[in-house]
Amino acid sequence: MQPVMIVTGGSQGIGEAVGRLAAARGYAVALTYQSNEAMARAVVADITAAGGKAIAVRAEMADEGSILALYRTVDTELGPVTALVNNAGTPGPMGKIDTVTTEILDTVLGANVRGPFLMIREAVARMATDRGGAGGAIVNVSSRAAELGGAGEWIHYAASKGALDSLTVGASKELAQRGIRVNAVSPGLIQTDLHVRAGLPDRLTRLVGGVPMGRVGSTDEVATAVLWLLSPEASYITGVIVPISGGR
Repeated sequence: MQPVMIVTGGSQGIGEAVGRLAAARGYAVALTYQSNEAMARAVVADITAAGGKAIAVRAEMADEGSILALYRTVDTELGPVTALVNNAGTPGPMGKIDTVTTEILDTVLGANVRGPFLMIREAVARMATDRGGAGGAIVNVSSRAAELGGAGEWIHYAASKGALDSLTVGASKELAQRGIRVNAVSPGLIQTDLHVRAGLPDRLTRLVGGVPMGRVGSTDEVATAVLWLLSPEASYITGVIVPISGGR
């Protein structure tokens, strides 16, 4: 059977790169998007034109009903998920800790913690060998901010990614004997439009001097690591958080 992957936030950036590479390597891919349907469907069209199989599904990561509907769609159109990449998330607005409102916290924690937790829960129902599944692998897309702290910019985002790292480690231990591996990647400064959308178009240029390798990373470099962690080549690896940061 063709392996089936869900990539949340798959219409752009790291999620798009993961989806494209996964399809090229033989996965049937479900890409989720929150609002930009046109971008998601353009990625699907490219994958299909290249001979791959993909669908785009609108899903709100903080909403349990939306996540359940996503899995029903994937079950019907592609089959049971065998690989999950929790990539969707939001940094929230930049600001120091005394400017962070409960509304900002609810939004950031909802997308970055609640969403991946629920996505993993539903994946387990389909992957776990003790529930009739064939096993599987999960990769969470964290951030170096979890360790660096995000002080003065996105401390709320950093805290949410710290929670995601804890979820990765805990789930890996709980699911190891149920046929599911759980790992994470922790990107540093990556060339995406996140910084422009956050109103900080010069952020990468400003911070690249702190990267020992002297450059920012690409989404393809992150995607390659994600696909390796999902592959049989990483069959004895679980509970790791891989920095992809040029040494930062």
